[in-house]
Amino acid sequence: MPDSTRNSDVILADARRSLAENRAGGYHRRASIGRGSADLKTRHLVGKLKRIALAVGGIVVAAMVAGLIVDGIGFAGVMVALLAIVAAVFVFSAFPKMKVPKRAELNKGDTREMVGRTELWLEHQRPALPPPAAKIVDDLGVQLDALGLQLETVDQAHPAVRDVRQLVGEHLPEMIDSYRKVPAHLRGEKRAGATPDEQLAEGLGRISREIDSVTRQLADGALDDLAVRHRYLDYRYGEGATKDEG
Repeated sequence: MPDSTRNSDVILADARRSLAENRAGGYHRRASIGRGSADLKTRHLVGKLKRIALAVGGIVVAAMVAGLIVDGIGFAGVMVALLAIVAAVFVFSAFPKMKVPKRAELNKGDTREMVGRTELWLEHQRPALPPPAAKIVDDLGVQLDALGLQLETVDQAHPAVRDVRQLVGEHLPEMIDSYRKVPAHLRGEKRAGATPDEQLAEGLGRISREIDSVTRQLADGALDDLAVRHRYLDYRYGEGATKDEG
C-alpha cells in the first residue's frame, strides 16, 4: 500500500502547488480554491466565448447578405455592424452570470460535480468568514480535489462513499450556513467557552482532518475497513447559540 499513499501525497502536493501559483499571480480574492470549481468556471467561460463567436459571426453574415442585396451597405452600414458587434460582445461577456450553486444542489450528480459545486459554493461564502475559517476553506479546496479523485475509482453505491458525500455535500455547508445565521455583532461573543468565530474554525478544522483521513484510507485501498467516523455529524455550529438567542 505505500505506493497508494505516495499517490495521495502527490495529489495533495500538486493541488497545493496549483493553489499557491494562483495566489502568487495576484488573484487571491478571485482564485478558485480547487480544480473542481476552476473547471466549472472554465466551462462557463467557454460557453460565453461560443455565444460571442456565434453572435459576431451572425452579424458579419447578416452585413454581407445585406451588402449583396443592396449592392453595398456603405460607411453607415459598416458602423452599424461594428456597433452591433461591440454590443454583442459586451452583452455576452456580462451575461449570463455564473450561478452560485444552492446548498440543496451540492450533493447532486457524480463526485466530480459534487466537489466542483461545493468548492464554488465555498468560494462565495469565504468573504463572510473570519480569517482563520477562510484560510481553512482555502485548504479544503485542495483536499476536496484529492478526495474527488479517489472517489471516482470507488463504487458510488458503497456506504462509505455515501457517508463522505454527506460530509462534503451536506454537513460542511450546513456548518457555514449555521454560522452565517448568527448576527454579526454576536460572532465575537463567547458562549460555552468559545466565540462563534472560534467554534466555526474548530468545526471546519475537524472536517478538514476527516477529509484528509478518508482520502488517505481510500488511497490505501482500505475501503472495506473505512468507517467514516460520525463524531462530526453531531457537531452543529450555532445550534446552541441559536437556541440561546431565541
